[in-house]
Amino acid sequence: MAKILSQDEIDALLSTVSTSDEVDPKLARQDDSMRSVVAYDFKHPNRVSKDQIRTLENLHDNFAGHLGSSLSAIQRAMVDIELVSVDQITYSELIMSLVNPSNVFTITLEPLEGRCLVDFNPTLAFLFIDRMFGGVGRIMETERELTGIEKAVLAKISRNVFKELERTWASVVKVQIRQHSFETNPQFVQIVPPGETVIVIGFQIKMLGNSGLLTICYPYVTLEPIMKDLVGNTWADQSKKGDIEQNRLLNATNLQDVKAEITASLGTATLTVRDFISLKVGDVVQLDQRIEEPLEIYVRGRKKFFARPGIVGRKTGFQLTGRAEE
Repeated sequence: MAKILSQDEIDALLSTVSTSDEVDPKLARQDDSMRSVVAYDFKHPNRVSKDQIRTLENLHDNFAGHLGSSLSAIQRAMVDIELVSVDQITYSELIMSLVNPSNVFTITLEPLEGRCLVDFNPTLAFLFIDRMFGGVGRIMETERELTGIEKAVLAKISRNVFKELERTWASVVKVQIRQHSFETNPQFVQIVPPGETVIVIGFQIKMLGNSGLLTICYPYVTLEPIMKDLVGNTWADQSKKGDIEQNRLLNATNLQDVKAEITASLGTATLTVRDFISLKVGDVVQLDQRIEEPLEIYVRGRKKFFARPGIVGRKTGFQLTGRAEE
């Protein structure tokens, strides 16, 4: 027969349960302190700050937009490029993440030292190649290396990538990208030691309903000289200066084709209305300008230069001798 608990025994059990749910304040503080601690791996230290990572994200997000427009013109189809990730890992981890066979270009960013890596995933490479040969941009399921003609087509596309990459870095440092090698096996590409820290930028490229991955790898030793320039405020100031200089050159180029009326003033004279009405061919009007004095040159009605008259071939002209002050 089951034992029936008395009211005192029930109260004792309830009090025991309630006290067991209470947490010791000291233990709670210890849990909070342990929760705020983040494990740090001394074998793989983070050498790039969050602010610098954020600057790299902004740089390559702009790069993705410009590259998408450039590739859309080449592929004759809408190409959408999205920045997927910006990570700092070891070089060995990067090589293990790349498929084999792949399409790996090694480049240099002169005057920066060291070599960088640009990888076209096979899916992306065959997507571009099929479209360049007049296809609909279908993905080939075969796992093989590119033929000679296909490598030449991919090299043309890669040159557009390098050109846009140069423009992207121009806001921080002017670089000239040179291609050094092309490999299909990532294991044969050794730009830095396996344990060296690298910054890996990943992009997803979409076209005609299909997509592939583009990966750019910068060794830390390559970016180390300009790391101080990748701080948000510094980069923003340099980017603004670059935009001002670029706008100045653009305006100067556009103004070169603008036509402007130029007139030379030989002098002036004051006549009465009676004398003006009675003027006829052959009359001589005395000007207030001496022959040895320079002519005043007007550009769109504003005095800009001084000049002396002369003859150029069979035409009359003038030679500029100075600039008129505003």
